[in-house]
Amino acid sequence: MGGLARAVIGGSLVLTLAACSDSSAGAPRATVPSSVGPSLAAVPGLATATVRTPAGDDASPFNKKRQLSAPPGWEVTVWARVPGARLLAWTPDRRLLVSRPSAGDVVVLTASGTETTLVGGLDQPHGLAFDGDTLYVAESNQVDTFTYRDGAVSGKNVVVRGLPDAKSAELGGAYAHALKSVAIGKDKTIYISVGSTGNVSPDDRDATPERATILKAPPGGGTPTTYARGVRNGTGLAIDPDGGVWTAVNNRDNVAYPYNGPERGDVKQDYVNDHPLEPLAKLTPGRDLGWPYCNPDPDLKPGAADTPLSYTHRPFVRDLQTNAGGSKLDCSALPPVEQGMGAHSAPLGLSFGTLPGAYGAGALVGVHGSWNRKPPRAPEVSFFAWRDGTLGPQQTLLSGFQNADGSRWGRPVMAVMGPDGALYVSDDLAGAIYRVTAG
Repeated sequence: MGGLARAVIGGSLVLTLAACSDSSAGAPRATVPSSVGPSLAAVPGLATATVRTPAGDDASPFNKKRQLSAPPGWEVTVWARVPGARLLAWTPDRRLLVSRPSAGDVVVLTASGTETTLVGGLDQPHGLAFDGDTLYVAESNQVDTFTYRDGAVSGKNVVVRGLPDAKSAELGGAYAHALKSVAIGKDKTIYISVGSTGNVSPDDRDATPERATILKAPPGGGTPTTYARGVRNGTGLAIDPDGGVWTAVNNRDNVAYPYNGPERGDVKQDYVNDHPLEPLAKLTPGRDLGWPYCNPDPDLKPGAADTPLSYTHRPFVRDLQTNAGGSKLDCSALPPVEQGMGAHSAPLGLSFGTLPGAYGAGALVGVHGSWNRKPPRAPEVSFFAWRDGTLGPQQTLLSGFQNADGSRWGRPVMAVMGPDGALYVSDDLAGAIYRVTAG
């Protein structure tokens, strides 16, 4: 089949000193992990770390020994058990907040990992962000603020209303991406991720407020406007060290083969497996990430059999099912995507921080893993080094959550650096928060 991506440029994804010092953002680089997740011993540059659990904690999945691949000498400990743990944020007084959409609450964890409910009775709370002692919480249909002090909140205020969710009259209960994320810019602008109605739902681009976007609202709140569009589900949303807005995107499924030949227009599993890539993009006012008319393409030789793949500075190709003639959107006019991940990686939480030692500053992405890829894309925690005002290629920091047969015992959602210099990772499948320390 033409256009199949079999070769990978650059070899395995490991967090090495050489990779972290690479600042060649425009060079083609490979970023695809193994389809099913390599065995622990097969991850070059990483070492096997046995996941430590507190005494007496033998609840599944830690009723048996679990191991991960991590940088040599790093230790992974189950710091807290939090069922349904999703996105994370540190409070001004060094406590960790965890959103739980399925439970409708946000919990707060102390330095010992003790859990209490910070606020409950919310509608699928997901995104969390702080501006001083003001906590922002993104519910499915609105963004709230609270005043935070000493492990408690007060003074709920709705600062953005009317976000689309399954209760929106115009959607009739059909809405696939209700969970919202929120980030606060250096100028206090409020940024909100609003996912698409479905896999391919072009009407989202004409909705009010627009769906499949990153919206922005003025400091203090108000009616949101579109900041960037064509963002199918930009769950990862964060502000970089220079104040830029970045999103990590869950892209579409079941894309048709777009190139000339007998299979043009066919939805073939071996093409779908690696197309389109999952963008990690820096947003600017009015930027368009193409969905559902243009797909960011990892193929270095588009339309050629066994093309090698790259995920750095990648252009767009027309979506044959929605934009075959190019009248809907000129894909060649879209700026290339800065970085990306393999198709169906399902990136969720995005944060910026500084890792220990020579790794330095960069972006951390919780890769949830695919839901329908064959074979499945493995979950992991990824790192993208911050160099010269942009991000370098994807590097695997933690892996091993997926077994050789494709089954999983864990699925990371978000990773954030803690005030103690440790890395904290949420896992909604294992119901755990991991504390990861360098040796």
